Amino acid sequence: MPLLDPKTWQARPLSGPEYTVTEPATGDTLATVTLASAEDVAGAAETARAAQAEWARLPHFVRAGVLRKAGDLFAAHADELREWLVRESGSIPGKADFELHVAAQECYEAAALASRPAGQILPSEAPRLSYTRRVPVGVVGVISPFNAPLILSIRSVAPALALGNAVLLKPDPRTAVCGGLSLAAVFAEAGLPEGLLHVLPGGPDVGQALVADPKVPVISFTGSTAAGRAVGEAAGRHLKRVHLELGGNSALVVLEDADIDAVISTAAWGSFFHQGQICMTTGRHLVHQSLYEEYVERLAAKADSLAVGDPHREQVHLGPIIDDRQLTKIHGLVEASTSHGAKLAAGGTHERLFYRPTVLAGVVDNTPAYAEEVFGPVAPVRSFATADEAAALAAAGEYGLSLGIVTRDTARGLDLAERIPTGIVHINDQTVNDEAVAPFGGIAASGTGARFGGEANLEAFTDVRWTTVRGDVAPYPF
Repeated sequence: MPLLDPKTWQARPLSGPEYTVTEPATGDTLATVTLASAEDVAGAAETARAAQAEWARLPHFVRAGVLRKAGDLFAAHADELREWLVRESGSIPGKADFELHVAAQECYEAAALASRPAGQILPSEAPRLSYTRRVPVGVVGVISPFNAPLILSIRSVAPALALGNAVLLKPDPRTAVCGGLSLAAVFAEAGLPEGLLHVLPGGPDVGQALVADPKVPVISFTGSTAAGRAVGEAAGRHLKRVHLELGGNSALVVLEDADIDAVISTAAWGSFFHQGQICMTTGRHLVHQSLYEEYVERLAAKADSLAVGDPHREQVHLGPIIDDRQLTKIHGLVEASTSHGAKLAAGGTHERLFYRPTVLAGVVDNTPAYAEEVFGPVAPVRSFATADEAAALAAAGEYGLSLGIVTRDTARGLDLAERIPTGIVHINDQTVNDEAVAPFGGIAASGTGARFGGEANLEAFTDVRWTTVRGDVAPYPF
């Protein structure tokens, strides 16, 4: 029996307009969903707050059981969910399988949070028991994007629920099913009590209502830096805690001792995986001058060899860009870059939403596709002469998300990494990596630091309460 039934997948009526979910590869209609309105946010928040108190009082093993069951269901319904990820978000099957794997692991790791020690015993100057206890924040608002819709929703939803909270999830309407309604269906089948998870697909007005609602004390936002700034500013006005995971323009530094036979595949994956529509995408290739010419030539040949097409009906390496607006932005940055003197070594063309993997050589500081986050399959390549120059180039710019360094001398790689401020570093790997057990987040314009995995989730979705207990009423001098 299918997990997702269009007749029942929006169990809670919403009052916004109808929205047609389309398949980027073909333009075909996949589903029609009802969007949320600002009024729906208020009603969902009220229901969630009422349901949350009872959920938080349940024994930890009950909450853990729901999360473990949800993890199992992502595997049990993998075929159905994979098809939605492929068709709705333009993922190749391998990327969809990765999302399903991570979704299950996020649920299993979240289940373990339910039984984590809840606090500490503190010393006290008075004759009393003094301790801290982590308590659920109450209702968590989650705003997730289109590019890795399942991962970027579940990694907030699962730990928030496991720790005793209710969740209001606003997925991007373009991926309303695989980034929202699929989670609701999984958790319903896993036995999550009603009222704890509300899926509210919608536009910026719904996000604004979510941030403003006084019953939602914590917001977990993943999206562009521009949108994140607006969310953070609004949250500040409402004295509300907000966790921001934003954009990036991550560098891959290739030192002179790198194995170029091995690095080209790594480099191509970093820039072209999921059409470059990943916050951690390798947006800048910094290559030692002794390897630069060969690197550009071989990366361009690799790009030309990759198949681009419909991932649901063909075996391809890259699928479609999510929509025309995003494609226009990508192509505009490539054209502006060549107008500024960059050399087009590969790609730079498209048919409908299928954009060829692109390599740009001869880029400089103000080359648009080098200086800005492209969010597309574009690999700008620049040379450097010394490690000092590489560190300066990699550290330049407003972002600080991920960093890759390729070298045969790992100690040297670690030393170089210490000079480049980022939230994530990978030695002898490209910049796109994710694991449910690892903290994830960037600094500067890439976000407000690590907020996923283990202790980071505890910090994100609980408050610390100080409690003291005395045997007798405390005496005071007046």
